Amino acid sequence: MHGQTMKESAKESAQRPLRKPEWLKIDLKTNENFTELKSLMRGNRLHTVCEEAKCPNLFECWTHRTATFMILGNICTRACRFCAVTTGLPTELDLEEPSRVAASVEQMGLQHVVVTSVARDDLADGGAAIFAATIRAVRERVPGCSVEVLIPDFQGNWDALQVVMDARPDILNHNIETVERLSDRVRAKAKYRRSLELLQRAKGMKPDIPTKSSIMLGVGETWEEILQAMDDLRNVDCDIMTIGQYLQPTKKHLNIEKYYTPQEFAKLKVEGIKRGFSHVESGPLVRSSYHAHEQVQQAGKK
Repeated sequence: MHGQTMKESAKESAQRPLRKPEWLKIDLKTNENFTELKSLMRGNRLHTVCEEAKCPNLFECWTHRTATFMILGNICTRACRFCAVTTGLPTELDLEEPSRVAASVEQMGLQHVVVTSVARDDLADGGAAIFAATIRAVRERVPGCSVEVLIPDFQGNWDALQVVMDARPDILNHNIETVERLSDRVRAKAKYRRSLELLQRAKGMKPDIPTKSSIMLGVGETWEEILQAMDDLRNVDCDIMTIGQYLQPTKKHLNIEKYYTPQEFAKLKVEGIKRGFSHVESGPLVRSSYHAHEQVQQAGKK
């Protein structure tokens, strides 16, 4: 009986979530900027990945009047095991969305804007035309504002990628999300090698436009695999890399297998710079768009 109790205790211990470390505490203070920006988003019927993906930096970024706009609706056709964005059948295409994003950028007085989207596998071009229209609308309305796009893989439709590149974003961002061994388990439909090919093709189409990618840690990868992912990105001439800690959005999502320390993230930044990235943002709360305005400046110095 005692042995059975010990076994049950071990099983419960293995299933118990890891305790969140001190360095992952988030400052939830809000101010007038936060309240105003939230009101602005609702008024213009816009979505932000900050809210939809439950980003831990939402309060910090919004109080500094920066946000990542999420176009093409807020319903994703994919169900990645790490992502909190709603999955389902998307609504109709909103052709007025680019102009509303541009108007919001102007109202916010932004100097750098990040535009991302849900995956829209229901569209022939994956939404590439709306990405391009958004880039053009922001440039026309706010000429001095740089534009970064974080795009899906368009299911390998390179003509769709060309449409985005022809609109000349200041940074082309596409995330590999995790190491190659775990990619199929973590991501839905996306393929690790296809993501690398997208970054390589983007660079081939417009060599002067910096490319960027991101991985999250804590889903079962090894240190050697992280370094290999860095090498893979540099082999396709990726310029910027961001590295952050995976945080489980709900109990239905992937479990956290390890919390990396700030010291480990600092070591990874050194490894990335050593490999030739123009900028590496590495830290527990780092997300793909974190300090994006600084990254575009660094990339321009390359």
